Amino acid sequence: MRRLSPLRSGAFRFALMMAAIFAVGAIALLFMVEQSVSRYASEVTNDSIVAEVAVLREESRAVGTADTIRSVVRRENAAREHQLRYLLVDRGGKYLAGSLPTSMAQPGWHLVTLPNHDADNDDGAATMTLSALGARLDDRTMLVVASDTSDLEELRWSLGTASAAFGTLITTLALIGGFVVGGVFLRRLDRVNRSVARIMEGSLTERLPTIGMSAEFDELSTNLNQMLARIEVLMDGMRHVSINIAHDLRTPLTRLRQRLETLTESVSGSAAEPQVEAALAQVDEILSVFRALLRISALEAGAGRQRIIEVDLSGLVSRVVEAYRVVAEDAGHLLSARVQPEVLGLADPEMLTQAVTNLIENAIIHTPTGTHVLVALEQGADRIVLSVTDDGPGIPLDEREPVLERFYRLDESRATPGVGLGLSLVSAVSKIHGATLRLLDNAPGLRAELSLAQSAHHGSLRSKS
Repeated sequence: MRRLSPLRSGAFRFALMMAAIFAVGAIALLFMVEQSVSRYASEVTNDSIVAEVAVLREESRAVGTADTIRSVVRRENAAREHQLRYLLVDRGGKYLAGSLPTSMAQPGWHLVTLPNHDADNDDGAATMTLSALGARLDDRTMLVVASDTSDLEELRWSLGTASAAFGTLITTLALIGGFVVGGVFLRRLDRVNRSVARIMEGSLTERLPTIGMSAEFDELSTNLNQMLARIEVLMDGMRHVSINIAHDLRTPLTRLRQRLETLTESVSGSAAEPQVEAALAQVDEILSVFRALLRISALEAGAGRQRIIEVDLSGLVSRVVEAYRVVAEDAGHLLSARVQPEVLGLADPEMLTQAVTNLIENAIIHTPTGTHVLVALEQGADRIVLSVTDDGPGIPLDEREPVLERFYRLDESRATPGVGLGLSLVSAVSKIHGATLRLLDNAPGLRAELSLAQSAHHGSLRSKS
């Protein structure tokens, strides 16, 4: 069963989505604050510049150019925070007063970047950007009032940095929370998945534990457990009915067979003897079908799982192949084996023997004379592969799943012995062992492959030898 990482869990993805939403919201909020504060600061600065120009214009009208020059010098030299800078030139552009260069003597609003001569007291900035307003006074002199925008830019930078920092912090906290919650959720969900795996293996008495994350999940577990209880009751009912029918029919059939055997002795040498022997063969075939059905039902109910032990698979497969070599020769087939020695695996010897026998018989019965059947056993890195291959006609791709069902037979196989239970029994055995049964193309022919779990001591036989 594959375990998910907390980073790939639904809880973590939900936390990541919420983190993205909160981060975007925080950044958008701080951006709006930055725009509002910046706009307000710009308006305040511009209003102060406009007010200063208006005051100096009124002074110029009242006291004349000379006193206006003295007023500009006085204001320029006044030590105050966020001081304004001034420039006053005559109508010919000649410098009269102020600290601004005469190149700024332009009417209207404009931005000017100048070298910063006081970088040590201004955060080390080499240049400064000024927002300036130029206006003609009544005596045709040009007055320019400017304000440094560095404080406004610093405010904008601080707000932008705060936006990025808060967005990163919110995202980080959400991711950490999502990782923690995802880990807790997956640990609780893992218990549910293990229970589901046991149910899939046939343990219908298993029930799902509560997840405990919320009432909705607990209610889901409760409803699923009620459904499982109902399914268990229905399956037990069906199983008991089928088993009872098989037992009830097998008893009179067994008695019928005994009577036919008795009748065989009395009709020995007469014309009725072949008919009685044929009836005996048909009864034996019916009884074998009932035995197979009962065996499959028992396997699907989980019977035999407790008998799985460490088995010498190499010896088991070799014995089955040797026992069927003569049967294959009588049918005109060539049966061979490629068995890796000293392979240990976890299996029920009786059930696995039955599965290998069914695969060999299936290959012998449903392939033409002269077909080569190969039984192979190989030890892989983490699994053991048991395969039975032939070079016969094979099974069409779209019928490889249906042939594992009970009583399903290919059209071309209906003239051969059997009722379609051989591969069904192999499938049931594979599920009991937790193995994987695959029907593959052998190009030409069919490859039936069982992938089994290996023993924890699969190298012990080799180390002893």
